Amino acid sequence: MRKFINLLRKEVKELITFQLIISLVFTFLLFSFMGDIMKREMRRASSSQTVYILDLDHSSLSKKVINNLAFFNLKISLLEKKDKEEAIEYANKNNINFLLIIPENFEESILRFEGREIESYSFIRSFSMSSTSTSGVINYIISAINRVISDDLLKSKVPNIDPQELKNPVKNKEFVVVKNKTAQGSPQEVLNFVYSQSIFLPVILMMIIIYSSQMVISAMAMEKENKTLETLLTVPINRRDIVLAKMLSSGFIGLISAGIYMMGFKIYIGEFINKVPTSTQLSTVIQELGLSLTTQGYIILGVSLFLAILCALSMAIILGVLAEDLKTAQGLIILIIFPTMVPYFLSIFSDINSFSLPAKIIVWLIPFSHPFLALQNILLGNYIPILYGILYMVLVFAILVIIATRIFSSDRILIMKLQFRRLRR
Repeated sequence: MRKFINLLRKEVKELITFQLIISLVFTFLLFSFMGDIMKREMRRASSSQTVYILDLDHSSLSKKVINNLAFFNLKISLLEKKDKEEAIEYANKNNINFLLIIPENFEESILRFEGREIESYSFIRSFSMSSTSTSGVINYIISAINRVISDDLLKSKVPNIDPQELKNPVKNKEFVVVKNKTAQGSPQEVLNFVYSQSIFLPVILMMIIIYSSQMVISAMAMEKENKTLETLLTVPINRRDIVLAKMLSSGFIGLISAGIYMMGFKIYIGEFINKVPTSTQLSTVIQELGLSLTTQGYIILGVSLFLAILCALSMAIILGVLAEDLKTAQGLIILIIFPTMVPYFLSIFSDINSFSLPAKIIVWLIPFSHPFLALQNILLGNYIPILYGILYMVLVFAILVIIATRIFSSDRILIMKLQFRRLRR
């Protein structure tokens, strides 16, 4: 046991390099810096907007519209200019972002039930995130004006009825059904909540698999290039322990690296995810539908994730045998990246249940597909596919470990190196 621990310690020390530490620190700081910038930009974009208005009508209706816009989280500033050309020139010189011009005869046209155009000017002075919200603010303002005017007209014609009842006579009582459970609530809120909780799982798993596998293949290539692998094979230790030490050390460093990457990534991307308010009503809907992970669900998901990482590491060890040098190793990593990317994108953008049977079989044959699909199956209560996936990954891992151990247990590893070199020539 002491020999194995010393071997594991040696593998970990070889993987923790100064370049690795610098890369992780720089990546985390970069993500944090970018996330802070995006956070400030989004706060500025979502803050109360100031709208400058030139009222050329000076009617009771135009004044009512202007006064009511303040109730829509808008700051109103009236311009005292004689015409729109003067107002536009003033807005240009004073860095005004939004200018609204209410034309003459506005009230007269509205009372005759004739459409009347309001001119809106958006002044774009940069292409930052706050500037991209211009069109949305203008549309929001026009919608608010229409609401104020339509409510006022309806009240004057039908004073005893709420205008909203007239404009929206049909109301929707929404229900969400998941398996055999039904709850009253918004399906969009439920989907946003589940998505916000599960979006990082595929990213984390993909990064752990790719990063850990790349470390194993690169480490194997460097050992073969520096002739240290031959020395390691002469050490009086079980060859199976060598394989396990390489897998455990790479998995340990991969988990730490992926965790640091994901902390930075979460800071950066956090402002882009729709934050669903965890209101009492939504929490009740989630509980009634059984869409929260239990302790049993976390354990099953963790087992599936761990087995996928072990499969990737065992594949990396076998591929590392074929890598004669570091340059060759960089090309071989694509054999793991490609089957990892396929289920990654499928789990985010599509539903495997809608695939044809041949397509489903192809996806299921990829070991990394099962943990990507495990979370949604747990939430939906489909445990049989998860169980089959776990058994399949155990089988794949056992076969790969047997192959890797047999390669390390003989001189075949050196023979494969020579044969691979001949093939390249």
